[in-house]
Formats: sequence, C-alpha cells, structure tokens
Amino acid sequence: MLPATAAALAVLAALLAWPVPALLARAGWARRDPLVALVCWQAVGLAGGLSMIGALLVHGLAPWGASVPGAAWALARGRPAVDPVRGDHWVALTLAGVLAAELVGVLLLSWVRTTRTRRRHRALLELVVRPAVDVPDARLLDHPAPVAFCIPGARPLLVFSSGMVAELDDEQLAAVVAHERAHLKEHHHLLLLPFVAWEAALPVLPAAARAHAAVRELVEMRADDVALGSLPGPEPRRTLARAIVAAAGADGGGGVPEGALAVTGSGIRARVVRLLDPPAPLSAAARWAALAAATLLILAPTALLVVPAV
Repeated sequence: MLPATAAALAVLAALLAWPVPALLARAGWARRDPLVALVCWQAVGLAGGLSMIGALLVHGLAPWGASVPGAAWALARGRPAVDPVRGDHWVALTLAGVLAAELVGVLLLSWVRTTRTRRRHRALLELVVRPAVDVPDARLLDHPAPVAFCIPGARPLLVFSSGMVAELDDEQLAAVVAHERAHLKEHHHLLLLPFVAWEAALPVLPAAARAHAAVRELVEMRADDVALGSLPGPEPRRTLARAIVAAAGADGGGGVPEGALAVTGSGIRARVVRLLDPPAPLSAAARWAALAAATLLILAPTALLVVPAV
C-alpha cells in the first residue's frame, strides 16, 4: 500500500509544484472573485507542502508497516522492520525531516523578522506622526511625498502623508483610507506570509515566485473590493481608480516601509482596468465548485497519509 501512496503523493506534489500554480496564476476567473482565488492559493500551498513531505515520509517508512501512522509508531518504538531497509529509505526519511524543518523554520523566521520590522517602523513612525483630524484611527505624516500605507499587527497603524492629502481630493483620499482599512480588517498580511516563506525556502522553484506575485495582486484586488462597499458618491469605482493612479503616478509606489501594505501595491494596471471595466462576478455554482476543489486539494494528501491506516 505505501509504495502506491508514495507514488500518488509524488505525482500530486509535482502537479502542485508547477502546472497547477501556473494555471491558477493565469486563470481569468481569479480576478472575478479574489477571495475565492486566495482560498485556492492557500490550498495549493498547504497541499503542496504536505505532498512533498508526505511522499518522502511514506517511502521512507514503507519497510516498517502498511500504514504511515503504524509504521511511524513502529519505528519510534524501535520495532524491527517488516521488510528490508535500504539506504534510499533512510535518505527519504532524512530529506522529509529536512524539508519539513526548512518549511516550518522559514515560515517562523519570516514571521519573526516581519514582526520585528513592523514593530521597529511603528515605533519610529509614532515619533513623527500625529492624529489625523478628519480620519479617525489614522495618523498624518508631515511629508511632501504622497504616501499611504498600513502596518498590520497587534497594534495596527494606518498612515497617510500631507503630500497625499494635497495630491488627492476628499473622495479619493477616503478611497485610499478604505483600501488600507480593508487590509487591516481582513488580516491580509497573514495570507501573504506563507508565500513569502515558500519563496524564501524554495527559491529555485518557479511556482514559489509565481504564487507570491499572484497572491500579492489578489490581496490588493480584494482590498479594492472591500473598499468599494464603504465609499460614498455615484462612481466609487472611478474614484478609487483615480486615487490609485494619482498615488502611483506621483510616488511610484515608493516610500512604503518594509512589511507594510499600501494602495500602490502590486498589479496597479490590472486593478485599474478591473475597477473601470469590472468583470462579471462568479456565479454561485462556480464559487462553490472552486471552494470544493480547494477543500479536496487539502484533503487529498491528508487522506493518502491517514486513510490506509483505517
């Protein structure tokens, strides 16, 4: 049973390492519903990691039993192997442990580094910003460059500059603030973190960089969608699009601290086109089909690792 399970996990890992991320990154439906697409990307990342580690683990444990839990328990208890143990079994177990430690370690390290960077930027900014009179829970930075960003975390900080106030009208400024608040409300930094770690842990894997770029763009599109629901005026889409173009044109996306999320983030051209010419939303059937596919994608490697024991 275990050799077939290892082969199935290896095939799934190979699919999730390149073809599936490539197809999802180019999928036109993703821009029609960024939230569903983000769920699918999280499923791809999680299932890919489980499949890669699982394939190595299953192959390495094969001599000790007919199921992964049973074989792992037998090895941990020091029981003799049922079948001959070859060198490739030990190599597979070692690689599984190294890969698992690297993925988890890089994820934790990325979280610690990002948290420290955000904490440092927040402490420095709190020395120079002042409460924004017309925008509750926001801070105003006296600086001529038009900048607006949020620093997520336990004590989130929303900052925009006096240059941004001068560059945008009241409706456009409200659109920028709504966009940043959407990032904070939905904790988009947590959706980005696994892909930052994935790219850092596996830099030679093209899918890692592609996934990170796609998720960054989808996070910005999702923040645009959430912001639109709170914007006044007859043309909120045009207002937000003009705010993005004005902010990006004047600042070019610079001046944003590392670890912050800004309205001039990824995919500016695609986002503006999407705002001015919105695609048709996904049907309920398509949404549920995509969510079901994401669920099955996570359950597949889990089932391959656990079900044979049952």
